[in-house]
Amino acid sequence: MNPIMPTLLITIALASLLAIIPFLLTKVKPSYDKLSPFECGFDPMGSTRLPFSMRFFLVGVLFLLFDLEIALLLPMPWGNQLFNVLQTFLWATVLILTLTLGLVYEWIQGGLEWAE
Repeated sequence: MNPIMPTLLITIALASLLAIIPFLLTKVKPSYDKLSPFECGFDPMGSTRLPFSMRFFLVGVLFLLFDLEIALLLPMPWGNQLFNVLQTFLWATVLILTLTLGLVYEWIQGGLEWAE
């Protein structure tokens, strides 16, 4: 008999058991408070949805962009051990300049101004 089969059967049985037990042990009694948009005990006066601010979106995208830049440039101190060092540092400089020019453009266009 293949030694993988008992291990596979035990794994499937254990995973199925662990997936079924929570459904059997919980008591689900939905109430008005649990089904309401706010669980803090008061009825919402108006709409529960607020309009999304594009300023938050822009700041989030800029954060992700520069966070990605840091992740891409993190191995640069080890770049001097590569075969073509000049090309590596040239591409890193192009990346930094492109992102810096984009940031300057956003700044000039007023995209980073929080208050109008």
